[in-house]
Amino acid sequence: MRKASRRQDSDWALEVFDKAPYVTVSMCRPDGTPYGLPLSLVRADESTFYFHCADEGEKIDCLKYNPIVSLSAVSRCAPRFEEEKLNFTEHYRSAIAIGRCEWVDNRTEKIEALRLLCQRFLPHHMAHFDAAIARSLDRTTIIKITLTEPPVGKSKQ
Repeated sequence: MRKASRRQDSDWALEVFDKAPYVTVSMCRPDGTPYGLPLSLVRADESTFYFHCADEGEKIDCLKYNPIVSLSAVSRCAPRFEEEKLNFTEHYRSAIAIGRCEWVDNRTEKIEALRLLCQRFLPHHMAHFDAAIARSLDRTTIIKITLTEPPVGKSKQ
């Protein structure tokens, strides 16, 4: 069993992000209060994540105020009762990272980010991708998160 406090390497933490269906992205509101929400992120490489959204709203206001975000993800989360110890516990894998957001304006990069998102979440519908891009690319906002430090993870298995 891995100890819950043991930090894992970056590759292991990135795998947790890849397997989590949602990643909580925490940011700061202009009034200084925290704001976090689960988003469908996709990872492009060891330090780049993307998500898409409308071009207005609270998360956009927050990111304009302060583009630094915290990412957190949990996968394989399962409560357990350990008979031998008569102990209630939870087995999990988790990862955290810090990054900086920026708007993607380059058309080619926007399309690639959307392709990665669709391949991750709806791979069986890629035949419709080009038509969807033609209809909605110009009104879709893509945000890129570039990690500013290596991600870390924890687990208890």
